[in-house]
Amino acid sequence: MTYDIVIIGGGMAGASLALALKDLPLSIALVEVVPYDSAAQPAFDARAIALAAGSQRILHSMGVWEAMAARGVTPIEHIHVSERGGFGSAHLAATEENVTALGYVVEGRVIGATLTAALAQCANVELLCPAELVAVQVEEDGVAVQLQHTGAPRTLRARLLVAADGGRSTVREQVGARTWELGYGQTAVIATVTTDRPHGNTAYERFTDTGPLALLPCDPPGDADQALRGRRWSLVWTARDDQVDELLALPDEEFLQRLQQRFGYRAGRFLRTSERQAYPLVLRFVREAASARVAFIGNAAHAIHPVAGQGFNLGLRDVAALAQVIAAAVARGEDIGRMTALQDYARWRRPDYLRTAAFTDGLVRTYSNNLPPLKLARNLGLLALDALPPARHLLARQAMGLIGHLPRLACGLPLQVTSDKEEVRVTGGRFEQDCFVTCHLKLAT
Repeated sequence: MTYDIVIIGGGMAGASLALALKDLPLSIALVEVVPYDSAAQPAFDARAIALAAGSQRILHSMGVWEAMAARGVTPIEHIHVSERGGFGSAHLAATEENVTALGYVVEGRVIGATLTAALAQCANVELLCPAELVAVQVEEDGVAVQLQHTGAPRTLRARLLVAADGGRSTVREQVGARTWELGYGQTAVIATVTTDRPHGNTAYERFTDTGPLALLPCDPPGDADQALRGRRWSLVWTARDDQVDELLALPDEEFLQRLQQRFGYRAGRFLRTSERQAYPLVLRFVREAASARVAFIGNAAHAIHPVAGQGFNLGLRDVAALAQVIAAAVARGEDIGRMTALQDYARWRRPDYLRTAAFTDGLVRTYSNNLPPLKLARNLGLLALDALPPARHLLARQAMGLIGHLPRLACGLPLQVTSDKEEVRVTGGRFEQDCFVTCHLKLAT
């Protein structure tokens, strides 16, 4: 079977790309190994995802945000940053940035239900599930993809292969993509907790001597657990690897007591916790976001520390940028899998990768050193940040994903490129767009 594009991985990144391309004259195969209605589907479980304001714009431009919001999202209107045992703190507010919310918290299953329903309406997308990738052969004029689909071998051919198959990407291994990786010696312990005090749509980032501890307001989706509405949080507790087994084994009451000791009482008294899960943390990037006939998006392209909640947001910007590069190639009548187009994508994404990695990794490493002079400097820095509106504004724009050369979908503009003047191009190694000024005018209004 021949397609224009084969996407390996039908999770949040892969499904989002298929939806972003739904109006282009392209045939798309979306390959996923785990059925969406299975309890084993890792991408669409009950974990909470922090969506930046820029990501909300992308989803709105794709036509799925309203349906997602109807299923249940929690706006983040305030962010409070502090250090355990320190005197400094900083506050970000949506009203100061002239936005409705700095971001939104959405359960993975809500995202999954919304994307799955939207995919069912896409005439140019064929979902192959369950299907497992066996081999990839890259050729000059296309790529051959061998699958096991519903227990039988099947071969697909396409002009472009997109790897959206997660941190343990099989595509990455098959094509020999080189990666850069650095471990943190830390693990994120994830749970849902409730308090005796309403969250007030405030998110907390609290730095401790073992890593950052985040609380995100996360109301139950739909009509579920209405008694918990306004008092439910998604917890991301970063611990050293040697502490994780103990944290997971603690009885709920002792876990909540330990959490109270680490976090304090700003959010109130912790009353209840869900089952805990653990995810080892690593900083990883593919050295090139694209190679011959292959592009990488989402966790197949990068993994970053969850501090500041940038992971899926970085992946959505991958989706928006790659969709625009593909749309530009279609408008020019070019082969969407040629390296000239894919190099545009790779060059566009590199500054965002480096900026986001520096932001998240820098936060983690700065707050991992407990020397008294450095701790004093950090707290003075938080006080200065809180007192300087331009500094707060820059931090907020970074957190909202509104810095740099933004894709059209992140600007509220349609994906379809209709004129040469709006084509994406690389000039002197820096991405430029004729719609750049338009984008920022729309963001400011």
